[in-house]
Amino acid sequence: MTEQPLSQRVTAPASVAEPRHPDVATWRSPTADDVDAIHALIVAADTVDHPTWATPRDEIEDLFDAAHIDPARDLRVGFDGDGRAIALGVVMIHPSRDVHVNTYLMGRVHPDVRGLGIGRDVLRWEHESALSRLASMDASVPAGIFVYIDEVDTAGRRLAERRGFALERWFSSMVRDLALEAPSIDVPDGIDVVAFERRWSESTRLARNDAFRDHWGSLETPADRWTKMIEGPHHRDDLSFVAVDGDRVVALALGSVNEDDWEMQGYSSVYIELIGVVRDHRGMRLAPAVITALLRAARDAGLDKAVLDVDTESPTGANSLYGRLGFEATERAMALVARV
Repeated sequence: MTEQPLSQRVTAPASVAEPRHPDVATWRSPTADDVDAIHALIVAADTVDHPTWATPRDEIEDLFDAAHIDPARDLRVGFDGDGRAIALGVVMIHPSRDVHVNTYLMGRVHPDVRGLGIGRDVLRWEHESALSRLASMDASVPAGIFVYIDEVDTAGRRLAERRGFALERWFSSMVRDLALEAPSIDVPDGIDVVAFERRWSESTRLARNDAFRDHWGSLETPADRWTKMIEGPHHRDDLSFVAVDGDRVVALALGSVNEDDWEMQGYSSVYIELIGVVRDHRGMRLAPAVITALLRAARDAGLDKAVLDVDTESPTGANSLYGRLGFEATERAMALVARV
């Protein structure tokens, strides 16, 4: 059945009031000059919410560079009387909107001022802003507003549920000691597992989009967003591997390194950004083949551990595969969704 246009089925407030709270001196839309202040806020929150990894500064810069984000419309920052950023509201609609419209709310509150009700009004502003934007769209596709919350953030979960968000999914971080020997995996004749090179970039993007088409909450990665990731400061060609069938990439495991994580973790690590196999090549052991190639390269590079995140209900049984390869679950995060 065809969905009604979002403009007809989404109820939004007539106007969205700006965030307000007596303990916040100033709220405003940020500019690129505020990147360091926002990053300091998020790093402070990271140490409490997920103390084993840090948000890179370039992810904050991306809020001001991405074509699908308008900082004046989609971002709000709250400052205390000393000019310190203590609250952040972010509303981001995924740029791929032809089959589903996914909107993400990514607010943060500094640990020093939690428990005062600031987060409640940040979420209120984000949620109402998201509804307002969706109500202005004529797309006749399913839509959802997503909030990702770390398992330890029970207060954040309560706030989201009070606004009508429902828990739909759990995601688990998993860690593997690279001192463990990585098994050798045989692949079918005609398929080669090779280190990623930029000449494979577009074919790898297409493979990623095909592989994730049946994954919960996943939408296609557009070419510009893909290029930004591959050419970003953390991606590592030498810690990324693809399985190639002729001139087509059919499986991928892409690694990145953020050395800011290492002090928090207490060890050096590679983060496995993406693992996927195109649907017509599943069942050939290509996922473990590209993963183990990455693990061996990371060990040879002198790194201590490999880290990844996985949907605990992945349709491919990925979490079971990673367990068999020696990964162990650590932290968890929740995905809460308001369907519209």
